[in-house]
Amino acid sequence: MYFDAILTRSATMQALLCAARLVASTQVTVLITGESGTGKELVAKAIHHSSTRKTQAFITVNCAALPETLAESLLFGHRKGSFTGAEQAQIGLIAAAEGGTLFLDEIGELPLTLQAKLLRFLESGEILPLGELRARQVDVRVLAATHRNLEQESRAGQFRSDLFYRLNVMPLELLPLRERPEDIEVLSQHFLSHFAEQHGLAKTSLARDALKTLQRYAWPGNVRELKNTCERLSILLAGQRITSANLPTQIQQTKPTSLSAFVLPADGVNLEALERDLLQQALDKAQHNKTQAARLLGISRDALNYRLKKYWLA
Repeated sequence: MYFDAILTRSATMQALLCAARLVASTQVTVLITGESGTGKELVAKAIHHSSTRKTQAFITVNCAALPETLAESLLFGHRKGSFTGAEQAQIGLIAAAEGGTLFLDEIGELPLTLQAKLLRFLESGEILPLGELRARQVDVRVLAATHRNLEQESRAGQFRSDLFYRLNVMPLELLPLRERPEDIEVLSQHFLSHFAEQHGLAKTSLARDALKTLQRYAWPGNVRELKNTCERLSILLAGQRITSANLPTQIQQTKPTSLSAFVLPADGVNLEALERDLLQQALDKAQHNKTQAARLLGISRDALNYRLKKYWLA
C-alpha cells in the first residue's frame, strides 16, 4: 500500500522502489539520498510499513534541528540529575523506537561529536544515556537520509568515513524531478485532484501547453514545489482548465533547451564519436556520479544509462 502511493512512470524510480521493497523485508541499514523535496521520508515510511516492524514505532529525527548542546540527550537519553536542568530521566529518541524504526533525516547535519556515538550504536546495538554507567541493548532498525554527498564530505573530513560506510550498506538514490519529466503529468493530476477534494472545490485540469511548460521547468524544490504549485492553482483556478499563461511567472519564463550555439563544421562530424566523447567527459566531470552526469548533458538518468550501454561505457 505505501509503495503503491509513490507515483512514478520513471523506469529508474520504479527500479529503485523495487529495490526498496526487497530491502524492507530485511533489517539492513538504508541510506536514502537525493535533493530536498524528492520524497526521501516517503520512501523511508514505505520501507517501515512494509517491514516486520510495521506495528511498532516509526520515529523521525531531524538531525538539522537538533540543538548541539542537547543532541546527545535527545538521541540517547539521560539520567535524572545528570546535568543542570535534567529534572527527570528521559529515555531518548533511539530507545523510543524500540522494536521499530528510527529515521535519521538529514544525517549529514549531525554534529561530528555525536557521529562516533551513533557509529557505536549501529555496530553494537547499545546506547549509553548521559549519567548512566551501563550501556543498554536496544532493538532498532535505522534508516537515514541526506541531500548531501556524504562520500565527498567524508573525504573532506566533514563527515566520519567509518560512519558513512556503516550507513551506506544499502544506498537508494532518488532522482530530482527535472530528471524524470515523465512523472510531472501523473503527479500534477494526482495533486490537483487531491487538493480539489481536500478544499471542497471543483477539480482543475491541465491544458497540454501548461503540461509542456511544467515539464521544461527545473523544479529546484522538486516534488514538494510541484505539490505547493498545484495546491495554489487548485484554489485560485477551481474548476478551470489551466493554461501556460495561468502558471507562476518563474515557471512561464522557462525557455526550451536550445543547442543553436553549436556550429556544425564544414567537413561535418562523426556523431557517434562525438556522443561517446561527451558521455565520457560528463562521467569524468561528475566523478562517475550518473545523476550529475545526466544533469550536465541535460538528459534523464534513464537516457544516460541507455547511451552508456550503447557505447559500452556502463
